[in-house]
Amino acid sequence: MSFLAFGINHKTATVDIREKVAFDIQRLDEALKALTQVSGVSESVILSTCNRTEIYCAGESLQIDLLLAWFAGFHQVDLQNVTSCSFNYQDQDAITHVMRVASGLDSLVLGEPQILGQLKSAYTSALEAKTVHGQLGRLFEQSFSVAKRIRTETAIGENSVSVAAAAVNLARQLFADFADNTALLIGAGKTTELVARHLRQGGVKRLIIANRTLARAQELSKMVGGEAALLGDIPDLLKEADIVIASTASALPILGKGAVERALKSRKHRPFFMVDIAVPRDIEPQVGDLSDVYLYTVDDLKGVIDENVKSREGAAQDAEIMIKEGYTNFIAQLRASSAGNVLKLFRRQAEELQQRELEKALSSLRGGADSEAVLRSLSRNLTNKLIHEPTVSVRRAAEQGQDEKGEWLLDLFGIQVSSDG
Repeated sequence: MSFLAFGINHKTATVDIREKVAFDIQRLDEALKALTQVSGVSESVILSTCNRTEIYCAGESLQIDLLLAWFAGFHQVDLQNVTSCSFNYQDQDAITHVMRVASGLDSLVLGEPQILGQLKSAYTSALEAKTVHGQLGRLFEQSFSVAKRIRTETAIGENSVSVAAAAVNLARQLFADFADNTALLIGAGKTTELVARHLRQGGVKRLIIANRTLARAQELSKMVGGEAALLGDIPDLLKEADIVIASTASALPILGKGAVERALKSRKHRPFFMVDIAVPRDIEPQVGDLSDVYLYTVDDLKGVIDENVKSREGAAQDAEIMIKEGYTNFIAQLRASSAGNVLKLFRRQAEELQQRELEKALSSLRGGADSEAVLRSLSRNLTNKLIHEPTVSVRRAAEQGQDEKGEWLLDLFGIQVSSDG
């Protein structure tokens, strides 16, 4: 069984490329099942976030060219463009990559915890689609265990930073006192919740949360002390908002240039600070061309985030050591699993042999044979048949100069050779 991880992420591709190959949650089950139809693929998991679209596979004779062709075909994008900005890891490198992703060591924000939840969700989706069931499943379980240990035993999570925190820190460069500003948050997911909490901590008094469904907007508003609205209310709400942060799962932009232009006129050109965390983007890129609009994407947040990463670098070194230990433990588990299969076959054969000899003995007893003679015969026959194949194999190996096979036999049965022979 081989492992392979491939895809694109914030290190290899810009946001305009990443948004083209992001998987729609509504089509994830379809994608997973189609992926397992690719030659060689037995198991698959798909992770799609604002910073990465990565695919993890297990199977025999996995071919990266076939997988990239499927990936490009599914999203209807040019194969060469995808190939030029993609990465792929195989076997050991693939295993350690999954563990590094789960632990936040490969994230835009070093050590951020949100990716672990996203990876668990991706794994759950694969379980529901029945595209993960064996060794790839074991890899994910081990990766989650390693991530938990890193989070518990290192300082990787201290001085907590995230894309949400970076967005709010960037807003501080434009607005000195949040108390006088209104924030409009588009979307009502986990990232929006984090943004809302950071804004509250920063002093923002008025929060408006606009979402596709009002019930979810109301639920989150209640949690963070905000106001709920629908996406259709955004053109009117823009007149009041100074800070706009968008993070939805929409496949199409929600906020266009025209709506922002109209809002600017009503605001007498008071500036907008906007951050588009979503991939695909929620805010049309052309909005950034308008005067008095400061528009940032997730890629623009990197500079802000880098300043907070330095404090985590020492912890990251400790985490890398734990990743290596996690890899070693996982390989040991795979080998033990493989040995378990061998032992099952060995036990099954021994039990079948025992059953046959027992039936012979019982038949003899029913026929009136002497019980002591039957027991002696049963014992002798069982012994001879159990040792027959190992004996023949060791003799054949000795004839070919492979004396170590005899030593293995002694070791297997725990036989000690005395010093006097």
